[in-house]
Amino acid sequence: MTAPGYSVFGTAIGDCGIAWSERGVVAVQLPEGSEEKTRARLTARLPQATESTPPDEIQRAIDGIVSLMDGKRTDLTGIDLDFEGVPDFHHRVYEFIRTIPAGKTLTYGDIANILGMPGGAQAVGQAMGRNPIPIIVPCHRVLAAGGKDGGFSARGGVATKRRMLVIEGALADEPTLF
Repeated sequence: MTAPGYSVFGTAIGDCGIAWSERGVVAVQLPEGSEEKTRARLTARLPQATESTPPDEIQRAIDGIVSLMDGKRTDLTGIDLDFEGVPDFHHRVYEFIRTIPAGKTLTYGDIANILGMPGGAQAVGQAMGRNPIPIIVPCHRVLAAGGKDGGFSARGGVATKRRMLVIEGALADEPTLF
């Protein structure tokens, strides 16, 4: 098997990165504040990856991510993902999360209950915190109990999560206080 490829690309939320294998997308890196920082974070996660021109299928994934972050209703569920090395429970959670449409949200507890794990909200939250493919596996659409923002491990934390939800229409745009 060949080493993964990767590319960095611009979106409405900043420069994101994507890495792929022969089987599909293995990672998406949310913005780190600059193209260089995003690249460095992605290559730290996947040191064997080489920067290259994305194949057509990956370019379609990039185009879909850009479109979604531009506020267009874009379905990313057809993108092939490579979950090699991802624990079975996390894989199960990620596959379910992919079914949450743009503009909609569920809570960690809702997902745990749907997956037959009442009381498993914390386990779902831990899976979200380790999501290697954000946006395509839209962990930003998962909220804490009572619809609260909860955590978000990307740069900017909850503010980035809220911005993504506003772009998708799941939250009303709120004025920024300076």
